[in-house]
Amino acid sequence: MKELTKAEEQIMHELWRLKKGFVHDVLERLPEPKPAYNTVSTIIRILERKGFVGHTAFGKAHEYFPLIDKKEYRRLLAKGLLSNYFSNSVHSLVSFFSREKNLSLAELEELKSIIEAEIKMKEPK
Repeated sequence: MKELTKAEEQIMHELWRLKKGFVHDVLERLPEPKPAYNTVSTIIRILERKGFVGHTAFGKAHEYFPLIDKKEYRRLLAKGLLSNYFSNSVHSLVSFFSREKNLSLAELEELKSIIEAEIKMKEPK
């Protein structure tokens, strides 16, 4: 599946929130300065060609809806980030974010708890 541009991603976020909607529904939710109606319409049609969006026709009007949910897209993005920038090393990814984000002790403890819970689930019974 292809990655989205920033503009495409912004439109997808609104469609995920709406669940389904017409171009004008998406447009009214976008922040100022709002793009032109035709711009939003074009981006949605591109998203449809990429397989992210489907539509139901009501005469000449189209109601659009996401074909991929936000959780699935996030999973695909994370996989791409891991493979493209961290050589598929979760250790490198976590180390990078813990240093770059300057995580607090509480955040590090929370990560530790998550990892410990995963370890317990994978331990033989």
